[in-house]
Amino acid sequence: MAPSTSSAPALLLLPVPPLPLNPHSLAAAYRAPLTAVLKRLTTGINGNSNINNSDTSPSTGASHVLVIAIACPLLTGPSPRRKSLNWKAAQSLLARIYTLTAAICDELAINTSGEPGSSSLDPRVVLVDHERQRTYQRNFDGDYEANCTPVLDLAAFASKVYPWRAVFHPSTEAGYELLNAFLEYSQGKQTLLQSQMIAVEGGITMSTSEAPPVAQQDFIKGYDTVCLGGTFDHLHAGHKLLLHATALLMGIPEKHTGKHSVLIVGISGDELLKNKKYAQVLQPWDVRANQVLQFLSTIFNSASSSNTNTLPPTSTPSPDELHATFRDGTVLVRCVNIHDPFGPTITEEIMDVIVVSGETRSGGQAINDKRTEKGWKPLEVFEIDVLDPSDITEDGSGTASNGFASKISSTAIRQRIAQAKGESQ
Repeated sequence: MAPSTSSAPALLLLPVPPLPLNPHSLAAAYRAPLTAVLKRLTTGINGNSNINNSDTSPSTGASHVLVIAIACPLLTGPSPRRKSLNWKAAQSLLARIYTLTAAICDELAINTSGEPGSSSLDPRVVLVDHERQRTYQRNFDGDYEANCTPVLDLAAFASKVYPWRAVFHPSTEAGYELLNAFLEYSQGKQTLLQSQMIAVEGGITMSTSEAPPVAQQDFIKGYDTVCLGGTFDHLHAGHKLLLHATALLMGIPEKHTGKHSVLIVGISGDELLKNKKYAQVLQPWDVRANQVLQFLSTIFNSASSSNTNTLPPTSTPSPDELHATFRDGTVLVRCVNIHDPFGPTITEEIMDVIVVSGETRSGGQAINDKRTEKGWKPLEVFEIDVLDPSDITEDGSGTASNGFASKISSTAIRQRIAQAKGESQ
C-alpha cells in the first residue's frame, strides 16, 4: 500500500544557486519560486487552495511543513563513506535561505509560529549534494547509499525520503532538469500524479564566475559528539539554522557497526525562563523538546515512516532527558533539560564541538573556561552566521522587511500570541 500523503510535507526543489554566491544573487534566483510556493500553500491553508489535487490542500488548524531542498555541491570525497562537508559554505547558504524565507513570510503575513490551534507554515531547509548532469550508482544491494554526513546526495534523497504532498519546482531549464532527475531516482517509492508536480515562477540565475577554490580546512569529516544550547521556544528560523548547522558537523557511522554519533541539545528548563517577557505563553519544556526532534527528523532525512510532521519514536532514560534516534540508529539526539547555563558540557567530559551564535559566543567561552579548570579538553567552537534582512534588500537597508525581527525572535512571537489573547507581559 502506498504511503498516505495526507500529513506529508510539500517539497520545493531549488537548483544550484548562482556564482558568485552572494545575498543579492541568491535572492534573484530564489525569491520568485519561494514567494510563489509560500503564497500557494498559504492559500491552501486558508481553505481556498488553488492546488489542483485535493490531497495537496492542507486543512486548517495545524502547522504544515514545507521542505525547501537546495541542490548544490557541498561534499567531497572518493566514496559515500569517505565524504567531507564544506561546513562554512553550508551554514552560510542555510543562513541566507532562512533569511530570505523569513522575510517573504513577513511580507506576506504568513504565520510561522506553530502555535497550537492556529494555521501556520513551517518552512524547513535541507541541503542535497548535487550538480547538474551528475549520475549516481546503486550499491551492491541495489540501493542508493546514504553517505557519512547528514547531507544526502540527490539519488539517496529521492529514493529514501517520501511521501510528499506536492513537489514544486521553478519553471526553468534547470528546474525541470532537477525535477526529472529527482523523479528518475525516486521511481518505485511514491507515484506522483501530474497535479502534484507543480511548476512555479523561476528566478534569475546567472553565474558570472567559476566556484572559488575551497581551502581544505573548510571541509569537515565529522565529529562523534556535538552540542548546542538554547531556549527553543516557538521554534523559528534562527533556531532552525542553529540546530541544522550543528547537525552538519556530525560524522555518521555505518549502520552495521553498532556505533552512533551524538547530538546533545541543551534546552533551558522552565524554571530558568520564568522571568522572560510574556512568560505566560512560553511553551513547556516537553513541547519545546518535541519540536526540536520534529525538526531534526527532517534534517536527518528520516525514512518514509517519519517524513511527516509527527514526533519520531522517543525514550526518556532519565527525567531530564528525551532521546530519539535517526538514520537506522546511527544518530542519537539527546534533548537535555538544563538548569544552569552550562548543562552537560561541564559534567560530561566526552564531547568534541559546540556551536554558538554571536549572542551566545561568551557562553561558549565560559563553558571552555570551566572545562579547562577541570583539566578537560576545551570544545572546538563553531559560530553560525547572523540572519540579517539587509542581506536581501537592494540598498542593504533591510527596510523591505519591517517586521523581520518578529519572525526570528521568540519574545516577539510570544508578544503577538499574548496580545491576541488579550494578555500583557
